[in-house]
Amino acid sequence: MRRYLVVVEKANGNYGAHAPDLPGCAALGDTVDETVQLMREAMEMHLSAIAEDGDPIPEPTTLADYIEIDVAQPAKRKTG
Repeated sequence: MRRYLVVVEKANGNYGAHAPDLPGCAALGDTVDETVQLMREAMEMHLSAIAEDGDPIPEPTTLADYIEIDVAQPAKRKTG
């Protein structure tokens, strides 16, 4: 069992997903849940194709984390 990072991004009216450790493997869906499910299926097919070709299965190496930033609102400029 391997655990790969999947990035889900909001696009123009839908969602896209990709796995940085699996170049060329991506999915699009109308909702986050649909996109994640389609991405799971795409990853399974992608990894099966790699194995069938006799190539090594890529190791998951990409890490992700959230960084909180206090974003201050710019002060309003005085005019006049």
